[in-house]
Amino acid sequence: MDRAAYAVFAKLEPSHFWFRSRRSIFFDLLDRALGKTEARPASAAPRAVLEIGCGAGGMLGPLQRYGRVSGIDIDHEYVAYCKERGFADVACGSGYELPFHDGAFDLVCLFDTLEHIPDDEQALREVRRVLRPGGSVFVSVPAYQWLWSQNDRTAHHCRRYTRTRLLRLLQRAGFGPRKVSYFNTLLLPLIVPAVLWQKLMDRLGRLPPNYNNMSVPLPRFLNWLFTTLMSSERYLLRWLSLPFGHSVLALAERQPER
Repeated sequence: MDRAAYAVFAKLEPSHFWFRSRRSIFFDLLDRALGKTEARPASAAPRAVLEIGCGAGGMLGPLQRYGRVSGIDIDHEYVAYCKERGFADVACGSGYELPFHDGAFDLVCLFDTLEHIPDDEQALREVRRVLRPGGSVFVSVPAYQWLWSQNDRTAHHCRRYTRTRLLRLLQRAGFGPRKVSYFNTLLLPLIVPAVLWQKLMDRLGRLPPNYNNMSVPLPRFLNWLFTTLMSSERYLLRWLSLPFGHSVLALAERQPER
């Protein structure tokens, strides 16, 4: 990811509607699927949790509700920043060669990380290796290649996904999907024109080289409104899978060797 994008993301994580809403949606799903650590029997060992591509560490704190959390990121500066924030168990490394023993984790999360990795299937097979039998992986990725824009280039994405593509990828890597759905659905009618405008300006050569629409300031009311709308999808996702959206999420279990 471009250095400028790193700085923008680190600054916006606490307050921007996209980050806040993702947290609401993801952790509602994980809470229902896994339960929080304090709800487990006192005799149960704490879960071991890994976040791959932990970035500035915005998800490491919330993940602690499920157990003991480790993080890994390919960027040395982000790893150092996480340690400054108090997350000691964070390392620098590649998703292709995770520095952990087989079966070391109960839960592995890749929050908008997989699209950065050239060989996504190899990365998921490595995730499977470090998961215990029956352990869970949570993945979120951007949707629809036709929405590819300057944002994707700035973030150094390799691809965007459909629900079907992500489902098949997980199955090939040895996972049994429990939930695969689009999300960020309610705001898609606003997102599509904005992306198409960005693509047009880019083609006309009128888009700044490092443009990222995340850096465009939002009025406080709009940020609140978008947060409310996008976060509300967590209630829909409790009962159904959404048929379209700006992103895709999946929760899957490690399957036995065949």
